[in-house]
Amino acid sequence: MLKLAILGFLHDRPLHGYELRRHLAALTGHVRPISDGTLYPAIKRLETDGLLVRETEPGTTAAPRHTLHLTAAGRTALLDRLRDPEPLDISDENRWFTLLAFLRHLDDPTAQAAVLRRRLAFLAEPASFFYDGDRPIGAEEFTDPFRRGLLLIARATTEAERAWLDATLAELGG
Repeated sequence: MLKLAILGFLHDRPLHGYELRRHLAALTGHVRPISDGTLYPAIKRLETDGLLVRETEPGTTAAPRHTLHLTAAGRTALLDRLRDPEPLDISDENRWFTLLAFLRHLDDPTAQAAVLRRRLAFLAEPASFFYDGDRPIGAEEFTDPFRRGLLLIARATTEAERAWLDATLAELGG
């Protein structure tokens, strides 16, 4: 998720490390805060892999600043990941939202629609947070208002997402 987000934000424009961290926090924020101990080693790995380069600019009042730029290989890696996301990118809500934030970088509506259809197929599978053996337990089966609420909220979210997916697929011609 972090690699995808870094590549996605740098596709938009070059960023300083601090700016990148702010963008990442806005996207993942309270769900998965990104520490410096996670971000900067990830940047270094992407740089070592040739997916981004660091350019030094003179600082206006302080030390020189490093600006991160996506390389051609970084663009290719991003587009490949968007075109063919990992199964967990489709099923995990946080990873899905990260993927969705950058799916516009695929300039092929057919490829975009293929990714959206994968998510729609995932949402069509019967699921719950609670099971009786292999059988998903529905909200109506709970007397506990908290578990019932959790499942009703999840159902409403899924229905809203399905409606958006259907409408967006229609727009894309898929």
